[in-house]
Amino acid sequence: MNDKKRILTGDRPTGRLHVGHYVGSIQNRVRLQDEYETILLIADLHMLTTKPEKEHIEAVTDNARQMVYDSLACGIDPDKCTIYLQSAVPETHELNLYLEMLVTVPRLQRLPSLKEMARSAHLNEMPFGLLGYPVLQSADILLPRAHLVPVGKDNVAHVELTRELARRFNNLYGEVFPIPDFMMGEIATLVGTDGQAKMSKSLDNVILLSDDAKTVEKRVRGMFTDPNRVSADVPGTVEGNPVFIYHDAFNPNTAEVNDLKARYRAGSVGDVEVKQKLAAALNAFLDPIRERRATYESRKGYVDEILYEGTLKMRDEAKQTIYAVRKAMGLTGIWNKISRKAEEARKKRAT
Repeated sequence: MNDKKRILTGDRPTGRLHVGHYVGSIQNRVRLQDEYETILLIADLHMLTTKPEKEHIEAVTDNARQMVYDSLACGIDPDKCTIYLQSAVPETHELNLYLEMLVTVPRLQRLPSLKEMARSAHLNEMPFGLLGYPVLQSADILLPRAHLVPVGKDNVAHVELTRELARRFNNLYGEVFPIPDFMMGEIATLVGTDGQAKMSKSLDNVILLSDDAKTVEKRVRGMFTDPNRVSADVPGTVEGNPVFIYHDAFNPNTAEVNDLKARYRAGSVGDVEVKQKLAAALNAFLDPIRERRATYESRKGYVDEILYEGTLKMRDEAKQTIYAVRKAMGLTGIWNKISRKAEEARKKRAT
């Protein structure tokens, strides 16, 4: 790995990525990959916090491949980025353990995102692993000693915890970790097509980056709009309206968007026209992504090579970080003293 400042970001391999991932993080990853050394994580250990069943683990291989296809299709350059599988880097577990010693349970319990994750996974009680989810995230960020983390709104508090843990470690043992910053997308959280919650595959309110044109049109037709608007001649609300949120995010024709908003407020345009133009804008946005995806999919074994080589590269980096961590903590000194005394004792017995 080179001397540029580093980005660490990633996603759980629970399925293909959607347009919410794009506005929340992927567009920043693509934009910054020339400026920063970019490390993308396939966070399969994080998946276990809410999906520990064997069928979910067995699905990781294909889901990981699909995520890489989505990333490449959006513009991630595999020659500029390291993409690796979290569970294949054992140093992740070790750093996670050390960081767990530097944070209290009440501090983790104050993170609202954990309760939301438990609710979304229909968990009645908080598993220990889910409570420690942000600590494992901190290990992910600090293992490559990243400087910047592009995240969605719900993960900002987790990066702040990472900053706290990095400072605490450095204060206790010496400077090892940079203090990472975070970067949010222009749209912090994209509401789902149901208008009720953020976009989530588990809620089936998503538009996937790999959806074909007809699927996108179907999804858009079913989108929620202003619930108080019973007919096209009734003035409607634009603010907070999911259809217009998506227009702002994906329709580059600002004149068209402004015209639709004005007519919507005046009660002179129907939801059908607004949705038709949104579907057209979304498909225009997704067309080049679909084309690039098809190109990469035609190259059999290509994404496996990317994941394999990226994981090997990250293993080397992780070993260097863990060595620095152990040395700073004094853990290498314990074993060195014991092994030296043991060798001396063996030599004495041999003579």
